[in-house]
Amino acid sequence: MGTGTLAPRKAPRSISGWKATAAVAMSNYMEAGAIIALATSLTLWQGAFGFDDALVGVIAAVSANAFGSALGAAIGGPLCDRLGRKFIYTYDLLVFMLGALMLTFATGVVPLMIGVVLMGIAVGAGVPASWTYIAEEAPSEHRAAHVGAAQLAWSIGPAIGFALAILVGPLGVTGSRLIFFHLFIIAGITWWVRRGLPESRSWKNQRKEDVRLGVKVSFFSGIRGLLGNRKNFGALAFLLGVYGLWNTVAGQSGIFQPRVYAAAGVESATHQNLLQVLVWTLTALATYFGFMRYGDRVSRRWLYFAGALLGVAAWAVLIFAPPGAFSLFFFAIGWGISAGLGAQAFYGLWAAELFATQYRASAQGVLFMLARVMVGLLSLVFPVLLNTIGLEKVGLIILGLLLLALLIGTIWAPETRGKSLEEIEAERYGTERARANA
Repeated sequence: MGTGTLAPRKAPRSISGWKATAAVAMSNYMEAGAIIALATSLTLWQGAFGFDDALVGVIAAVSANAFGSALGAAIGGPLCDRLGRKFIYTYDLLVFMLGALMLTFATGVVPLMIGVVLMGIAVGAGVPASWTYIAEEAPSEHRAAHVGAAQLAWSIGPAIGFALAILVGPLGVTGSRLIFFHLFIIAGITWWVRRGLPESRSWKNQRKEDVRLGVKVSFFSGIRGLLGNRKNFGALAFLLGVYGLWNTVAGQSGIFQPRVYAAAGVESATHQNLLQVLVWTLTALATYFGFMRYGDRVSRRWLYFAGALLGVAAWAVLIFAPPGAFSLFFFAIGWGISAGLGAQAFYGLWAAELFATQYRASAQGVLFMLARVMVGLLSLVFPVLLNTIGLEKVGLIILGLLLLALLIGTIWAPETRGKSLEEIEAERYGTERARANA
């Protein structure tokens, strides 16, 4: 009072270690939550607003499941390398929250689609940044465990989302609005906690080196550096084969699985959602007790192979075995465990390990963008294909994609366990700084 001056504003309290990992990993909860909230409500929105299956495919394609997140990744990856990992966390969830509010109060198709796109863009910017930040800040001997936390959050999101869909199912569209509002609340809390995140040490050290060398860094520097070095092309192709192919299947499963269950004979929305709760609960358990516990201790090649093979078997049984309790529960258990051990967790780990610091986030942005475009292209026609040619013929596409992902990941799995990111970078690039054409 007496001095007439305001007290200095306190900086947010810094968080680190597992707390920082958990705060960053929530990007994956938001991604999965946005996808599942839409998956469980699409039929309800379709009934409320009166649009056809073709527009269902379009909405799914522009969502966090596909093109919406692809656009966010294309912007967020380079920005993450240019302005820092923390920059993304300062703004991405604000966009997400705006989209969630629009969906909560949507009165027609236009605000519905705008909200879906905004949430997709925010997810696309946040998820590659989260994998990058977690891997850069994790201890080398526990990197898989920390990266697995992002996969754990991604698994918990659908488990909670489908459980909520069961609870609010009697409310119809109003129940779906409540699910989107819960995402708004969780995003707001996460954004507040993230204010205490420090910047990535790897990124800060790289920026000091840029200043010392007089390197001017622009929005496109990460992309130019990535594409300017031939050694990156093999890693890009490998990771697109592992994640892009698997995610094309998982993307349809996430957004259209209720329709797949209906094609397999399960008409009840409650029963469909209960099966999905089982799938994602098992995914979370497999992530924690499988990938996070053993990803730093056993052969990653064979751990990946086991998860991928189980995923192929699960879909084969669902598609070709006689409809009934056995095939449904075998699928739910097999696909759930497979997703916890498989492609997405390994992708998050390998995508951080196989690229240099100065374009690590840009690489993940490019890969995430391409993977989501692949999902989007199939999403445009998936509901129509399911209704016209049936589950068995669509299933051949699914099995082909999963088998290719299994072979690529098993044959070309890199040996990076226990090594620091700097050691891996030195092995891959030698004495280069991997800045060709940057």
